[in-house]
Amino acid sequence: MDARVFLDLLAREASAVEFEGPVLAARAAGLDTGPLEEAKVAALKVRGLLRHRAKREAELAALFDTAGDLAALRDLDAVLEAIVRRVRRLLGCDIAYMALDDPAHGDTYIRVTDGAISPRFRGLRLGMGEGLGGLVAQTATPYTTPDYLTDERFMHTTPIDTAVRDEGLVAILGVPMKLGSRVIGVLFAANRSARPFPREEVALLVSLGAHAAVAIDNARLLQETRAALDELSEANRLIRAHSEAVERAALAHDRMTGLVLRGGGVEDLAAVVTEVLGGTLTVLDGAGRPIHEACPASKGKDAAPFPMEAVLDAARSSRALGRTVRRGDLLVASVDVGGEPMCTLVLRAAGTVPDADLPILERAAIVTALLLLFRRSVAEAEERVRGELLDDLIAGRWGEGPRDRAGRLGVDLDAAHVLVVARHEGQRERAAFWASSQAALYGGLAGGRDGEVVLLLPGDRPGALARQVAAELGASLGTPVTAGASGPVRGPEGVPGAHAEARRCADALRALGRTGDGAGPEELGFVGLLMGDRQDVGGFVRSVLGPLLDYDERRGTALVATLEAYFATGGSQARAAEALHIHVNTVTQRLDRMGRLLGEGWQEPGRALEIQLALKLHRLTQPGRNG
Repeated sequence: MDARVFLDLLAREASAVEFEGPVLAARAAGLDTGPLEEAKVAALKVRGLLRHRAKREAELAALFDTAGDLAALRDLDAVLEAIVRRVRRLLGCDIAYMALDDPAHGDTYIRVTDGAISPRFRGLRLGMGEGLGGLVAQTATPYTTPDYLTDERFMHTTPIDTAVRDEGLVAILGVPMKLGSRVIGVLFAANRSARPFPREEVALLVSLGAHAAVAIDNARLLQETRAALDELSEANRLIRAHSEAVERAALAHDRMTGLVLRGGGVEDLAAVVTEVLGGTLTVLDGAGRPIHEACPASKGKDAAPFPMEAVLDAARSSRALGRTVRRGDLLVASVDVGGEPMCTLVLRAAGTVPDADLPILERAAIVTALLLLFRRSVAEAEERVRGELLDDLIAGRWGEGPRDRAGRLGVDLDAAHVLVVARHEGQRERAAFWASSQAALYGGLAGGRDGEVVLLLPGDRPGALARQVAAELGASLGTPVTAGASGPVRGPEGVPGAHAEARRCADALRALGRTGDGAGPEELGFVGLLMGDRQDVGGFVRSVLGPLLDYDERRGTALVATLEAYFATGGSQARAAEALHIHVNTVTQRLDRMGRLLGEGWQEPGRALEIQLALKLHRLTQPGRNG
């Protein structure tokens, strides 16, 4: 038989068993099989060499594919997982895993696995020289063992042996992953049964380890580059944001100073702040009292009130630090002048205000303080001028024409005015400031003395104005204020008398226990009649008996006479009827009518006293009825 038959078997990659066929056929035919045996042995050697080269080509192709796959990956974790997955597939092992160097701890730790089943195995740490992996990391040399737990070449430790036993590992191959001369980790392939790792598999894993080291280093460099780019991008964003914030602050400052130069007020400054920063703004004076709320969120039904103690504490911190202080959703900027707190700006932000924008609030606080200082200076000067004129009017010192002096202040002394004397307890400066503000606001005059302020304001309703002053000044001071008023007066000549009458009204209110109230002579009834300068008897009688007098005049009835008889007989309807020579039922009907005209409570002692006094004065002022 021809030996060329073995070439056909090689060409079709026949199995090793098929190479025995030609030899058996020649022996059955009684032929000499010696040459065929030699040809068979040679053919099998060629077959083995071809298979080895094919396997090597497959491994090289796999390595090439692996290098391409790893180069395409950018995420470090993805690179590590791809490496161990490819090792397990190429070597056909039960488990593949990787340990990375940890310079901070001086050891290595298992970072990623493929095929592991034991939780203890993941994250296992390998000290230098400990176990197979520690020895590979220490010596930078590949090591393999067909049965790790019985191999005495390695330093066995309880944590490592326990993890190997839990995972059921027997045969282990480990190779170093090196960058130059530095070992950055160990790449492992392992089986759960005894098996040798031939040199070809060791060489393949070494090649995979080299590719893995480069891929890991590239991924790390890429991450570091990305991190550096992110940092640069963040730095650029911060610089741009800071530049924009500086520009916004400068523009806001220019707007605020421009507003002040054009005569704008605190409300205009607050509008600029809330327009730029958003939210709502409250401006507090040096004592912590609100002087402006751009959008009074602290009083809205859906908004929580400001925690005032916390705000005042933040204001003290702001003045000490010279910058804005955060308290929850509040931003607080406060300014003092010569150690005296001047103003505090409290911004309740609608969203997050970056630190770069806080100088806007700080500049607004400084501009607000300057505006308040300017207003204080102007107010003090105007207060002195208005107070000196009012003092001269009260004292009757005419000197330079009072009308001309008042005209320069925008006050027309010939128009109707009410003079109010308001008594208070302490806080003289604040009371005087409030009074001068009211005088400037309404076009009047104001002056202050210890314990009282005097106002000459346009109007013709003394009682209403006195109550208004008592309420508003009392709220400003936080203490009761008692106000007496007189008027209306026209011309400077009536001011001294009106002042004396207003003081008597204030004294009368205090004597009556009505501290904190306000009234004019008319509201004080007969007490006002007694206290007043003008003794307006007719006005008093009409204010008490007007409804009865009008009814009698229209209907020709005798309600006033019946009421006189009723009181004269001690409130007896029968005796009043007898004195008037009418039926008692007529008296009852007239009293019912009087009750409807005078209103409820007319028979109560205080009211009855006023009615009886008015009846007496009415009789005395009627000709022929003085008996």
